[in-house]
Formats: sequence, C-alpha cells, structure tokens
Amino acid sequence: MDLHTLKIFQTVAKLGSISKAARELNYAQSNITLKIQQLETVLQTTLFYRHNRGTTLTAKGKLLLTNTEKIFHLIEETNKVMKDDQTPKGPLIIGSMETTAAVRLPKLLSKYHHNYPDVDLTLKTGPTEQNVQGVLQYELDGAFVAGPIEHPELVQKTVIEEEMVLVTDTIHPPLSSIKDIQTRTLLVFRTGCSYRAKLEQLFHQEGVTPNKIMEFGTLEAIIGCVSAGLGISMLPYSVIERQVQEGTLRHHLIPSPYGKVKTIFIHRKDTYLPTSLAKFIDILSDEAGLLNNKSLI
Repeated sequence: MDLHTLKIFQTVAKLGSISKAARELNYAQSNITLKIQQLETVLQTTLFYRHNRGTTLTAKGKLLLTNTEKIFHLIEETNKVMKDDQTPKGPLIIGSMETTAAVRLPKLLSKYHHNYPDVDLTLKTGPTEQNVQGVLQYELDGAFVAGPIEHPELVQKTVIEEEMVLVTDTIHPPLSSIKDIQTRTLLVFRTGCSYRAKLEQLFHQEGVTPNKIMEFGTLEAIIGCVSAGLGISMLPYSVIERQVQEGTLRHHLIPSPYGKVKTIFIHRKDTYLPTSLAKFIDILSDEAGLLNNKSLI
C-alpha cells in the first residue's frame, strides 16, 4: 500500500465511480480497477460495493477513507511546517456568518491585509453549522460562528457579544409578547443558521407556531423584505442599526436568554498553527475594538 494507490482509492471514493476517477486522474479505467483490486487483496477486505450507478464504500472502505484523509492531511501539515519561515504568507481561508462579515470584519480584515500583504486571505460566508464543519474537515483555517461550540477538536475564543432583536417594518406596533407575531411570516437564513435556531427555540419556549417560514440566502434580501412588510426576522442589532436610525426598520427587544449571542472564533486543536493564522488570532486579541465598531443597544 503506497500513497499513489491511496490517492486513487480516495478519488474513487469521493467521486463514487471508477470511470469518473479515471477521467479525473487521467488514467485508463482498467488501471484504476487493477489498483483497487490490488489494494483490496493487500488489506484482505472489500472496499467498495460495485453497482450499475458506480461504487459505494463498504464499512471498511469508509474507515480506510477516514484514515487516508488523515494521512494526506498529515503530509500537508508536515510540508507547511517545513516551509514555514515564520513570515506570514500563503493562503488563509476564514469562514464567517454573513452578519458578522458584513458589520464586524471589514476593518479587521483591512488591518490584517495591510500588515501582511503576502497572505492570500479568503473569506467564505455561511451559517454556523457549515462553518464548524468546514473547520473540522480542514476546509477552513478558522471561522467566526455563534457560540458556544462544545467540540473536543476545536479551540474557541469569544470575540463579540451580539444583542439580538426582532426586526419588523416601521408600521408594526410595539410587541407586548412573542404571541403578537405568531401570525407573521418569519424571514430566516437556511437551516444551520444559529440565529434561526435561537428564534425557533424562542417560539417553542413561548408555545408559538409561526404562520409561515421563508428562507433567504443573503442578509440584504432579509432586510429588504422585512422593510417592505413581508415578514419579521431576528438579527443582531448592529446589523440593522443604520436602518433603524434612518427610520426604515423597527426593532423590538427579546427577553433573556435569547437576547444575547456570543460570536466566537474557532480553529482546530490538532493542526499546526501557521504563522498567517497565528497573526490573525493575535489581531483578534489585540484589536478587539475593531470588531466592536457598531454600537449595541
């Protein structure tokens, strides 16, 4: 069993097809088939179920895939360690909730880019659940998510505490209780968004069933539709502060413990901390004021 064979196995496993793997690797299909057969012989087990739609991993195949990915990641980590001369450079991929990226991160990212221009910084936005999985699967170097996150493989650092509010159009009357909005449509991000989960918990706690839920892909769409009277949402006050001051949105306070959400920065425990990420974390610690560039209630 060598790295070349493991790479072929990994590609077949990911694509679910020997023919697709052959095209991906630019090999003859017969060579791929032979390599997989040789690997199964060496390991004395069946790694794939073959069927007319392609291949599916067996239980032993899934285990080998997990270990294969660990092996390749360890090799990648070793290369990073050997090449790291303590100068921040190379790729750095950071995940973030869209609300945090829109309001809290611009000044921080600008300062980081100014200080370390040789770092190829990429910001990817998505819900908390997606960002957590991205860090766990080595797709993100770190991420800003709603906390707390209890996971043995993650390190977390609290960076912001957001004040959450219900948001309506300006003609909506003051709320005396959550039941006042049970006939309204909820405008939310897709499943996996921590703010949506907290709003659903609040409704469940109050025994309220929303009339309808509409999912949106962007913060701008939610804000625009709330302003137009389509429905209500729950967002950090920092995100809609300007619209409230301009008179295009109205906010309503939320009772504890649903009115506060901590934003945390997470990264893996078991990986080498490249200089580019270490410097990013240093800025988080030293420049907390950059993240709090919007007043809270």
